[in-house]
Parts: sequence; C-alpha cells; structure tokens
Amino acid sequence: MTTSERPADGSLIRSEMPWSELPRDVSTLLTGSLSELVEEIVSRIPLEVPEYSRPLEGEFGAAVRRGVEIALGRLFIDLPGRDEPALIPATRAVYRQIGVGEARTGRSLEALLSAYRLGARVTFRAVSAIADRVGLEPRLMLPLGESIFVYIDEISAASVEGFTEEQSRQVGERERRREALLRRMLAGNLSDVEARRLAARAGWPIPAKVVAIVLAPEHAEGLRAALGDGALISGRTGEVVIVLAAPESSGASAEAREELAGILRRRHAWVGPARSWEFAEESYRAAALAAATPTLADEHGAPRWVEDHLTMIALQSDPLVMRDLAARCLEPMSQLRPEQRERLAETLLVWLKHRGERGRIAEELHVHPQTVGYRLGQLRDVFADDLDDPDRRFELELVLRAGHRPELGAGG
Repeated sequence: MTTSERPADGSLIRSEMPWSELPRDVSTLLTGSLSELVEEIVSRIPLEVPEYSRPLEGEFGAAVRRGVEIALGRLFIDLPGRDEPALIPATRAVYRQIGVGEARTGRSLEALLSAYRLGARVTFRAVSAIADRVGLEPRLMLPLGESIFVYIDEISAASVEGFTEEQSRQVGERERRREALLRRMLAGNLSDVEARRLAARAGWPIPAKVVAIVLAPEHAEGLRAALGDGALISGRTGEVVIVLAAPESSGASAEAREELAGILRRRHAWVGPARSWEFAEESYRAAALAAATPTLADEHGAPRWVEDHLTMIALQSDPLVMRDLAARCLEPMSQLRPEQRERLAETLLVWLKHRGERGRIAEELHVHPQTVGYRLGQLRDVFADDLDDPDRRFELELVLRAGHRPELGAGG
C-alpha cells in the first residue's frame, strides 16, 4: 500500500510507520543535534534550489525555518516508538499552508518539492553521522532512514494539496474576473479607467483593437486552452462569446489570422469586425447577427469573417422586412409555373447584375444570347414598366441577392 492508499481516516498503517520500530531513546540521542541540523538545512536551501537563491529572511524565511523545526521535532522527538501518523491536523495544516504560500508567490511546485528532497538528504547524512558518533545500533539505521523519507513524502503530499487547491482557486477567481470584464465590455458601459482597473485585476492586457467571436457551446470544447490567456471567454444563453486581440489581415501579420482560423476550424464560428475595446459590443453584435443567419453558415464549419460578408449580412439583418419586400416585389411572378418562375428569377438577377449586357448575361447563364432575349421578353410581360424604374430594379436586386425566390415572395 502507498501513501495514497490508506484507511478512510487518512492515517498510515503500521508498515508505513517505520518510526514505530525505533526505540524511544533515539529521541534522547538526536535531540541535542536538532538545532544544528535546522541551521544546516536552512542555509543549504538557497544554495542548492535556484528558485530560493536569496537569503531566507522576513516572513518567508520564518515560515521555512518553522517548517524545518516542526518536521525535525515531529520526526525525531514525537514519533520514535509510537504508532502514530506522520502528520497530525495541526502539522498537516502547516505544510498545506506552505503549499498555498508558494502558489501565491508564483513559484513552481517542483521548487518546493526540491527543497523537501534536499532537506531529506541533508537530514539523512547528518543523522547517519550522529548515529555513528553516539553508537546507535546499525540495525536501526534502516527504519531511521525510512522514517525520514516517508515523513518527507507526507509533508510533500500536504503541500501539494495546498498548492493545487490555491492554484485552482486563483484560476477560478481569474476566470470570474475575466468573464465580468467581458460582460461589461459587451454591455458598452465601461469607462477607460474602470476598464483598465478590471483588466489589470483579470490579468488581461488591453489590445489596441479587438474582435468578438460567436459560436455555439457545443463547438467550444478546448477553446480556452487553444486560445490561451489572450482571450476573454464567456458563455451566454445559447452561445459562447470570445474577445481577443484583432489579427491583422495583411502583411506579415496575416499569419495571425491564419492561426486563428486554424483554431476555429470546424467550429462554425463567426468573427466580428475589428474595433477598439470601447466598441467591442459592435463587433459582438455583428458576429451574433451573422451567426443567427443559417443561410450564411459554412457547411464544413469553417470560420467566417463578418468583414468578408457585409453585404449578405446586411441583406439578412431583418428577415421579416426582407420577406415582406420580396412578397411585394415578386408578386407579379406568382401566376407563372414553378419551373418558369425559377428560370426567370435567375435570369432577372443576372440581368440586374450586368445592367442588361446580353453577352455577359448569356455567358453566366450558359445559354444563347437569343435565349436571353426571349426570357427578357417574358420578364417585360410580367413586370412591364417596373423594369425601367430604378427604385424597382434596386428592390428586385436586393431580394434576389438575399436569396428570395418568387414562390417564397408569394408566400408559398
């Protein structure tokens, strides 16, 4: 059984308590050397662990010294000859707090564990020398050595627990601050001073320009890790919203846009236009509008940039109004047969696009110019003078470019 496989009460079983095999008088033999051993460990830590390469002074130094003193006192005075767990609640709390403190300073967990391993090595060497000097029976050296390393495992586990819990708390707090910042930005009611204060607390450097990205929650898995600390992410009702630095679309910076496109691949995401952070809400609104328009979606889930589809987004921005306009504009075609309506609607759109240039119309439709003339005659019969009215032609082109067809315009 390992230290992670223990009874429900957290205590060690007898085979994991090597100190229980030591006679009580070991404490008497070692007590006189403990203060000297404390000093040696404390002095060696900054010399051999790079992250602690500074004098162990002040509050931090006092915490290190106290941890070493508690460890040696517990190990060589309290535990020999006793069936007790390495740590009681009070001592466990000390080492958990050391882990918490290290997480708050931003040092790595490996630095702390290296210091513990160093302490174990120094202690074992020193105790071996003391045992030889005082004539400790050789058979006791094995449980004595095991006691040192089992105890170090226990305080390491307590510190790891404190470190990871504090780190999780910090991450959770940072994400809450980032989400609060994002929500305030999207609400559009954030002053410059307050924005910079909230951004500093959230650990988010404000970019010169930002873009908002909108996608469905089911396509957002793994995005936090993929986008890194530069992205603010928030889950809203039915959507995920991201705000990050706007990638440039030209020059050497085009790589940034390609990199973002790679991360958003197959996620059906819309990327809003670049804006200064004060107007991030505009970028979000444009991306959300595009995302809410199914006819604009890419079937393969490739990301789409709002700035590349402004005309179609504008045409789709109010479906109800556009549908009513289509119903009115295309009503003259309602009496035609379905296949005739579709053929003439296609011809009409191409005619409007090319301003009546029959050769270009025939080329795009892949038909003979005479066929174009025949169809245009039919359109004249249907729309009469409307085809000569600039306003009517503009309205017809709008609804046809928006994807409306006569049967939809007629309510069919």
